[in-house]
Amino acid sequence: MNLRILLADDHEVVRHGVRGLLAGHPGWEVCGEATDGRDAVNKALELKPDVVVLDISMPNLNGLEATRLITQALPQTRILILTMHESEQLVREVLESGARGFLLKSDASHELVAAIEALQRHKTFFKEVRAKFSRREKGKSSRCLRKAEARRKWLPRWVLA
Repeated sequence: MNLRILLADDHEVVRHGVRGLLAGHPGWEVCGEATDGRDAVNKALELKPDVVVLDISMPNLNGLEATRLITQALPQTRILILTMHESEQLVREVLESGARGFLLKSDASHELVAAIEALQRHKTFFKEVRAKFSRREKGKSSRCLRKAEARRKWLPRWVLA
């Protein structure tokens, strides 16, 4: 059975590039593309993809709100946030929204396939985040992540360390 992937980004060049990165992977199909957050939610409800690769900064509905709506309606659909923005606050918001992965656009060319493979195996993908959390004081981040863990049993142990 094919892994069905929905791409959501307001920049056509990004969607085209992501599609190109995924095209050669056997057993994967891009089942649709969305140009804004509202479109992503509507297409997810219509197409019922296994994975949604979703930008955070989109018009009409941001990626975090779209993630919340998609995961409420389709809890089996895994969300990978693909963004150019990088901050601990954003990662906390991504975790709390229900996304199962976070990837910087600058890392997509060499990490996107691994991220989707992790989600396909019902794992999470926060590789760069893990490295940054391990280098910083944990304090506030750890407290927030422990709270999120209480709501989400799928959080990886390294996030809580």
